[in-house]
Amino acid sequence: MPLKIWDASSIPPEWIESRKKMNWGITEEIEDYVKTIIQQVRKRGDAALVEFTKKFDGVSLDPENLRVTPEEIKKAYDAVTDEQLSALRLMKEKLENVQKYILSQSCILMENNGVTVQSWPSPIQSVGCYVPGGSAAYPSTLIMTATPAKVAGVSRVVVCSPPTADGDINPLTLVAADTCKVNEIYRVGGPQAISALAYGTETIKPVKKIVGPGNKYVTMAKVLVSRDVAIDMPAGPSEILILADETADPKIVALDMVSQAEHGIDSVSGFITTSEDLAKGVVKKLEEMIPFLPRDKVVAEALSGHGFIVVFETVDQMIEFANAFAPEHLEIMANNSVDVVNKITSAGLVLVGPYTPVSASDYCFGTNHVLPTSGFGHVFSGLSVYDFVRRVNVVECSRDGLKKFEDEVKILAKAEKLPNHYLAVKGRFNLEGSK
Repeated sequence: MPLKIWDASSIPPEWIESRKKMNWGITEEIEDYVKTIIQQVRKRGDAALVEFTKKFDGVSLDPENLRVTPEEIKKAYDAVTDEQLSALRLMKEKLENVQKYILSQSCILMENNGVTVQSWPSPIQSVGCYVPGGSAAYPSTLIMTATPAKVAGVSRVVVCSPPTADGDINPLTLVAADTCKVNEIYRVGGPQAISALAYGTETIKPVKKIVGPGNKYVTMAKVLVSRDVAIDMPAGPSEILILADETADPKIVALDMVSQAEHGIDSVSGFITTSEDLAKGVVKKLEEMIPFLPRDKVVAEALSGHGFIVVFETVDQMIEFANAFAPEHLEIMANNSVDVVNKITSAGLVLVGPYTPVSASDYCFGTNHVLPTSGFGHVFSGLSVYDFVRRVNVVECSRDGLKKFEDEVKILAKAEKLPNHYLAVKGRFNLEGSK
């Protein structure tokens, strides 16, 4: 597994941008291909969903069994162990507690100069959660998308997930959906699922917003339908960037790079440090452990294709690089970690210290693992209850309060050539009986 140690001075200035584009992985050909799928679903509805499910998933369905039944959900519990159920419930509870606290801080009431402003969150009416599936199960993603929606008060939460080879949804995913009190579950995936959620079919009614990660075809579909329905964020391959100084343990760094790499061959595992000895130690640990790991081939290919190690002269240079890279996950293992954290401006999630691994944050810390990737951390945040609400502002102004602003309204209305704006204020003080 060749993993070169780079000196920071040898990295071309355009390297980060070029990596972002490579990680994004969407071409004009993919865009045109996904457009065709979306158009077919819009035109032919359930028939197109059935056709694409047969083509892409190898599963023959009828429109009547696109939706998962209550009996199937009940049966799924028989295939899930008590330990798995307990772990799913703990994950939901941790995330739910954090999201409830966030929501509780969202109400505002203030009064100033006779003007009272109230602002509170109001839930979106309906949300579609895309949960990857098929050959693998991601119940954690279902919990991460559905839980904040339910906390926000969304009345209709819909899940779409690709079926397994036998036409079912993985039992863990179904149990997770039931635990989150999801309203509807459909065995459909890919761009066709995104189109159905956005525009509706005979069976699947459209939603107001679509959230959740997927492959580049799903992501492209979300971007395309975002012209008509809201989405959470574009999402590319999963990423980790580890920032560490000489105090870090090379084995821990290697383990975290590996855990990220096993997501898939396009996963990004990066490590930046001020210690060349640590960098060499990490490479050595990787070479020693990978041949004996589960999913060793996937890990090795991901690290060879998208892994990197860069040695910098100073911590400030590492911080500058991290902010430019805007990783999905940023782990910090260094002296004065607090000082480093305070200078981080762009990352999906920041994890501090040797006992705060990404893998645990994916399941147990109460933070959401649906996060911006491919540099979108510059402008997007991780999924939260805020993604499922809109703010409602209510304003009330007293007569005396409005009188205080009359001159300012006159000046600004005149400057913008909107004289009736001022008259709407002035007229209130010329009414019969006005005091």
